[in-house]
This record gives sequence, C-alpha cells and structure tokens, in this order.
Amino acid sequence: MPIIRPSSDTDIEAITAIYQHHVLTGTGTFETEPPQAAEMAQRRSDVLAKGLPYLVAQQGDKILGFAYCNWFKPRPAYRFSAEDSIYLAPDAAGSGTGRALLAELALQAERAGLRKLIAVIGDSSNAGSIGVHRSVGFTPVGVLKSCGWKFDRWLDVVMMEKSLGLGDTQPPEAV
Repeated sequence: MPIIRPSSDTDIEAITAIYQHHVLTGTGTFETEPPQAAEMAQRRSDVLAKGLPYLVAQQGDKILGFAYCNWFKPRPAYRFSAEDSIYLAPDAAGSGTGRALLAELALQAERAGLRKLIAVIGDSSNAGSIGVHRSVGFTPVGVLKSCGWKFDRWLDVVMMEKSLGLGDTQPPEAV
C-alpha cells in the first residue's frame, strides 16, 4: 500500500501529468485544456495558504495520485465546507489507493476545522469516483442533469456529501 503524505513542490510534475491525463481523456473534470505545471503549483499554493490539505499517494518514488480540498464557495458562511478533488494515475485505479487517499483527506480536513466535504463529481457514469466516495462514507444528495459539455456530449454532475466530526450537531467553537 502506498504512503499518503502532504504534497511538496517536488510533486508538481507528477501531479500535473496525472491531472493532464484526466483532462484529456476523462469526464471527471470539466476542464478542457490541461493546465501547465506553473498553474498547478499556483492552485496548490492557494489551497495550502488557506490551511487546507493537499496530499499525494506515493509508492517507492512514484506518485500514484493526489487529493485536496478547497472552499466550496468563497463567501464566509461556507468556511466550514469544502469540495474535495481526487485524481489517480491510470495504473493506480482499482488498487485501493483512492480510498486510502480520500479517507486521509477527510481526516485532515476535519483536523483543519471543516465540518462538511462535498464531492462534485463529473459524469454520472463515473462509477470509480462515485464508488470511492461512497466507500469512505459520502452519501448522494443529487444529480445536476446535462450541465457540462465535453467530448461532444452532455454530462451530469453527481453531488455527494460527508459530515466531518460534529457535523451540524453543534456550532463551531471559534468562529
């Protein structure tokens, strides 16, 4: 099983390659032009500057995947909710790496003070992403029909959620 650890600057090349693969071949992201390493580094810096986790799964010297969360929406009332993102190298799919990565992301998001993780999954036929989210306790909350256009077809968005820690049973401590 790979180790799950905080990402570092030296991981950007591998993170970029994994994400570029998904942009060019998959419907899990609705991005259509793959960002370059400098853009991916900036996105990572933005997440880390907010005190949110950005993780990688590593086996030997190979990065098998990455996961992070970022505010669900920018307005202050959303500050306890974040959207997760997880992407695996093609040869890591089905190995349990995604489940381990997402489970650790949820733990670290809770430690960062979040109460809710929200999955915004591109393509309602994206069984891998839906399955890995379900396996770590996300529940479906709805489907936005035909709201994305990629690869000459309409795509749905599946929404799932997972409460963290005390969830909505108590107000947050220091607001």
